This record gives sequence, structure tokens and C-alpha cells, in this order.
Amino acid sequence: MRTISIVLVILVLVNFSLILDLKAEEKSLLLPQEKHLKNIKQLTFGGKNAEAYFSFDGAKLIFQSTREGHSCDQIFIMNVDGSDVRRVSTGQGQTTCAYFFPGDRKILYSSTHPTGPDCPSAPPREKRFIWPLHPFEIFTANIDGSDLKQLTFTGDYNAEATVSREGKIVFTSLREGDLDIYVMNQDGSGVKRLTRQKGYDGGPFFSADGKRIVYRAHHPKNSNDLKEYEAFLNKRQVVGGPLELLVMNSDGSNQRPITNNGASNFCPFFHPSGKQIIFSSNLHQPQGREFSLYLIHTDGTGLERITFHPGFDSFPLFSPEGRKIVFVSNRNAKHPGEFNIFIADWGP
Repeated sequence: MRTISIVLVILVLVNFSLILDLKAEEKSLLLPQEKHLKNIKQLTFGGKNAEAYFSFDGAKLIFQSTREGHSCDQIFIMNVDGSDVRRVSTGQGQTTCAYFFPGDRKILYSSTHPTGPDCPSAPPREKRFIWPLHPFEIFTANIDGSDLKQLTFTGDYNAEATVSREGKIVFTSLREGDLDIYVMNQDGSGVKRLTRQKGYDGGPFFSADGKRIVYRAHHPKNSNDLKEYEAFLNKRQVVGGPLELLVMNSDGSNQRPITNNGASNFCPFFHPSGKQIIFSSNLHQPQGREFSLYLIHTDGTGLERITFHPGFDSFPLFSPEGRKIVFVSNRNAKHPGEFNIFIADWGP
């Protein structure tokens, strides 16, 4: 009996120690100012992992990652606890911008594999971030990657695609000579252009009710800005710089800015309530590469900084019911250039 009691005491102490270790780990992943986040958990460990998006039932995440010996991104799905990671893209070319369809039986992503099985060459590293506009085409597939179907056939940039609760696809394309936002049906039909102002319009997401779209944009303000934009566009590149956030109706009408701060604001996403937008920005360091998460009301008021990690926090996304948030960060990175996916509870 005494032996059993000692064993029980040891088990209790071990479990208590594990709880303390988990609490210490959580504390190390969060900063005291990050009051909206709690119960944070790191889901990936090592490499480059980005753009993690919830399934419509909130049970899974789809994301892009450089792993399994690939030299550029492929698409993977995992459970929200980080388990059961599996590749669902072809393993050829470079992929980006994956998303679930309503019902969570089909997925959407962009890939360069129609132009060849190898990864496209990356631009040389410069002081400013250079974003290559590879010849991505948009595809749909079953959740296991089977039944792959190509939706776009322009031979140029078609990416940044996401889906509404009704299954409408919104995406960015270079098909008409400028980077603009389009919508189309699930089968690729009914393509309609929504933006027409000269410059970059992209990163669109629908509101939960499907009535609005939030996006990022760089519209050159003078002849020098326009000349630079067009020069990079001719090289199929976009140079990092100011990006403002805008909201429009889902038919393209009533386009209106919600930021005007000169920073690089991107990855905007509606809270399920439709009243606020979370996004990533270098507002606190406009000339640097340090990005944090911010929250803002859809009328442009109530700006609030959410994360304070002195590095890179981006690609934020609320779960369908708004109780969790997933984002990408280099916090807790073991090597330079490492980005991992984190999930946390969201609170007021």
C-alpha cells in the first residue's frame, strides 16, 4: 500500500512539473503586453511555414511549407493541434495561397507546376523585400490532393485566392496587365474584375457574411512611384513598400480605405463579427522588417497593436467562431529565416 502511495505521489509531482513546464513555455511564447492572446501553442518546428488558414469547421489548418526535401513551398494540411501533417499538393513546382471550400471536402491553391516541375528561381536579396510574380495558376482538389483541376490558364500570375462561405473565389491576377482583384465561380467560370486603379491590389478576403472584401493595395501617388512600379512589374516583381488596407462590397463597389499611415499593412482578415479587421504591419518601424499584428475597426478607427514580439508576426486568421487565432511568427526560432505557425485563444 505504501509503495502504491509513493508511486501516486511521484505521478502527481511529475504531472505538476509538466503543467509548470507548459505554463513556462506558454509564458516564453507570449509577451506581457499581448493581452488578447492566451494558451498559445506552437504547431510547427523548423523551416519556413506560412499562410495557415482554418477549415470552415475550425478543425483543420491548411498551410504552405518548405519541408520533406522540397526547396520551395508545398501545401500541407494538419489538425489544429499540429498533428497528422500531410502534403496535399503535387510536390512539383512552387505552391502558395491554399484555402478550404465550404464543407471542407475540397481545397484551393496556386501552383507553378504547369510550367515545369522545378522551383522557380528566387530574386536576389536586397534591402527592400522583392516579391516575385511567378506564373501561378489556380487549382482545386479533394482534401487528400486527388482530383486536381486547373481553373486558370493565363500563363501569368494568378494567386492570393480565398473562398467565401458561398464558395465564391476571390483572387489576384496579372491577366490584364496590372495586379487586380477578380472573382470567379468554383469551376473557374464567371470571372469578373473588381479593381481597376493602377497599382497593386491583392490579398483579398471575404467577410463572414460574404458581403464585403478586405484587401491591401499600393497605388502609385506620383510619376516616380508609377515608373518604379511598372519597371518591377515588367520584371514580374513587386517591391516591398507602403501598402494600405481597403474594404469594398463583394461586387467591387464602394471601395474605401481603412488605413492611411504609409506603412506596409498586409494580410487583413475580418473578425467573424464583421466589425473589426486584424492585419500585420510595420507601422511601429516603417523602414524596417519588424512586423506585428494590429486590430482596427472597419471604419478605420480604434487602431490597436496586438503583438509586441521584436521580429515577424503575420498572416493572422480568426477561427470561424472567433475564439481562436492562428498566425505565423519567428518567435522561438532556432535558426535565422525560420517561421512557424502558432495558435492561441483570442480574448477581449
